[in-house]
Amino acid sequence: MKLLRQLFIIFTLLMAFFLLSFLYLNSKFQFQQRDLIYYNDMLHNVQKEIEKGKEEESIEKKYDCQIILSKEINDVELAEMYRNSAFVLDLTVDGEYVGKVAWQDELDRYTISRRGFFGVALVMWIIVLLGGYFILLYLYLHFIRPVEELKNFSVEIAKGNLDTALPIHRQNLFGNFVEAFDLMREQLVDARKRDIEAEKARKELVTELSHDIKTPVAVIKAACEVLEAKAMASGVDGNRDMLDKIDVISQKADTINLIVSNMMHANLEELEHLEVNPTEEDSRKIAEIFANLKQYGNIILDNEIPGCLVYMDTLRMEQAIDNVVGNSYKYAGTDIHVSFDTFVQDMPLSEEGKNKKAEFLRIRIHDSGPGVSEDDLPLISEKYYRGKNAEKVAGSGLGFYLVKYYMEKQDGGLEYYNEDGFTVILMVRKV
Repeated sequence: MKLLRQLFIIFTLLMAFFLLSFLYLNSKFQFQQRDLIYYNDMLHNVQKEIEKGKEEESIEKKYDCQIILSKEINDVELAEMYRNSAFVLDLTVDGEYVGKVAWQDELDRYTISRRGFFGVALVMWIIVLLGGYFILLYLYLHFIRPVEELKNFSVEIAKGNLDTALPIHRQNLFGNFVEAFDLMREQLVDARKRDIEAEKARKELVTELSHDIKTPVAVIKAACEVLEAKAMASGVDGNRDMLDKIDVISQKADTINLIVSNMMHANLEELEHLEVNPTEEDSRKIAEIFANLKQYGNIILDNEIPGCLVYMDTLRMEQAIDNVVGNSYKYAGTDIHVSFDTFVQDMPLSEEGKNKKAEFLRIRIHDSGPGVSEDDLPLISEKYYRGKNAEKVAGSGLGFYLVKYYMEKQDGGLEYYNEDGFTVILMVRKV
């Protein structure tokens, strides 16, 4: 309503200007009577000039008149003067009538009025033209452009481009509506972000659960191997039914392992990262993690872990150690030796240009197996990469990729190399 009121005021002012202009022009068109004394004086002067013998043309220019030296009533030139409403007086020279003197004052007045009216009309036409352009511009800025912006914005929203901002012009008719529309867009953006975060959290949860399920499945597989070995040792014939059942359990465990691997693979394809939240923890929790991995055979702690506080996410640390030990169990099948020590490492220069040092707890996990092929060694921490010796062993190629990722997110690190078997170094930063 405010814009309509402004438009009404502008239109009213424009029409008032036109009315005043017409009133002014009307006041200029007033009837003017002829001054007979003035024209008699002019006639007397013309007579004197002619009696003195001056040229007719110079006299006409001087007194702005026309001299008609003719006594004929139907003279053509004189008739033209009468048609133009000229003021005509008799011309007498030396007491003798010789013709007429005419002044075309009405024609001159008409010409001047016509020119004045044309000038005023032209000015008014220009004002109307500019006023029309102004109104068109006003309509465009306050009505047409907002509608076009809304249309273009709707097209972008339909395409899913929710980051496209809608210009808000509070002074136009659609100001409040556009602001509400843009608020709706912001709500849609927030809703999309929440959906993305929820979907991401769901995929992370599926990936974490999938990885965690692989550990008990490995325990089931190991138990099946032990039971199968005992049954074979006591005689196949008497334990055929037991062996069949063990075989079924083992096959189902393989199926579960394959399904979990596929599910984990599908989720990691779309995940940007897994959540890792390191906190200050007691280093002795790491020793407890190794103690809970008895299903992977004989794990020997060569020395006690130094008591200290370290930065780690307990769940991610457990998954990393489980991966490393589980790989040694699958590919080496030997005793696994674990040792601990601490070391200091230079870090990148701080903003003040000072040397910065950090202390780490080093966990060395070593098996006596054949190790990793030199061709495969640089690649085993890549996502989905599996070495040549892994063709007949179940797995997804994600173990060392996750270990490296977890350790780096805890401000630690991962190293591995062949040395009388295969050695993995996990570095955990001390507080």
